Amino acid sequence: MSSFIRTGEPKARELQTGKRGRLHVYLGYAAGVGKTYRMLEDAQQIKRQGKDIVIGYFESHGRKDTIAKTTDLETVPSRSSTHGSAVFQEMDADGILKRNPAICVVDELAHTNVPGSPRSKRWEDVQILLDAGIDVMTNMNIQHLESLNDHVYRITGVRVRETVPDWFVKSAAEVIMVDATTGALLNRLRRGVIYAPDKAKRALENFFKESTLAALRELALRQTAHELESRGAGEQQVGKVEDHPRAGTRQHRDRILIFLTSSPSTAMLIRRGRRMADYLDADCFAVWVSGRKKAENSVKVQAAVEKHLNFARNLHIETRILEGDDVAEQIMDFAHRNQVTQILAARPTIRAWDHLRSIDPVLQIVQKATDIRIIVVADRRKRF
Repeated sequence: MSSFIRTGEPKARELQTGKRGRLHVYLGYAAGVGKTYRMLEDAQQIKRQGKDIVIGYFESHGRKDTIAKTTDLETVPSRSSTHGSAVFQEMDADGILKRNPAICVVDELAHTNVPGSPRSKRWEDVQILLDAGIDVMTNMNIQHLESLNDHVYRITGVRVRETVPDWFVKSAAEVIMVDATTGALLNRLRRGVIYAPDKAKRALENFFKESTLAALRELALRQTAHELESRGAGEQQVGKVEDHPRAGTRQHRDRILIFLTSSPSTAMLIRRGRRMADYLDADCFAVWVSGRKKAENSVKVQAAVEKHLNFARNLHIETRILEGDDVAEQIMDFAHRNQVTQILAARPTIRAWDHLRSIDPVLQIVQKATDIRIIVVADRRKRF
């Protein structure tokens, strides 16, 4: 038996269309907790109310109980896409737009589309539907949330490649956590409800270890609690604004600066900064200092930095490129001018005696930042 926690609007069956569609996300911590089942149950209830609802994409995984929930629901046919010698079925966003329903059910939000598709990610397809005024009901697991990518890697030892930006999930009118105890989930797996026997056996030996599931479940519950808290705080703040024009404005808003380098660990730092900003309701900047030194302007360095800048922009982090040879001085000047309260930097790789000369920009920033909190983050990625 699954349980459900809703944040945002009270009930999915009250979906209504407007100028822009509203997003409803069913969140779980692993395959088999019942996200799709519950989503389709809500869809059936909406249909019984006479609403115009269709299934835009559904992945059955051979689960009979879930397939039964699609009965009497109109399905927009998927489109066939060829990649190499293989043929794949993808959601037909153009077909859904042409059908123009009031509400659309979309399974597996984090899915990556076949190369050559109009958009690379399914959440981008969903964005198109929302822009067209179509309400969307969709689902995903907690491990696909972009800012948790490093944390999930430490829990599972698996780097999740398909992710959804936090800002997209936070834009949802409603987030529904579909929960099941780890014992119940493992029992479903052993009974063949989630996967076929051979796949279920492999899953039990890998991702579906009880300790891993327990950690992911806790992560999902904490995320849902944060959603409840932040949305509740938002409602309270609206009330304060009604009482007094300045009542809802914090006098000392946190502002976070992420110090970018060309190092691969910068991606981890960006995710950490995004998550901190969400929890603190803080402004967030990702800043790169471009100097005149040859090493700082090499093609390899520039390509790596541009990748990090694009990643930050995709997470809705404001980016800045500064000019100057003294990196630490430029960072501190920007921090003071923009009232930055915290600076995030990746832990530098230095030799034992380097701290005496302070040749690394991070060390120099630490020395200069006497009035700003500096958080130096170690890259704790597992190495095998």
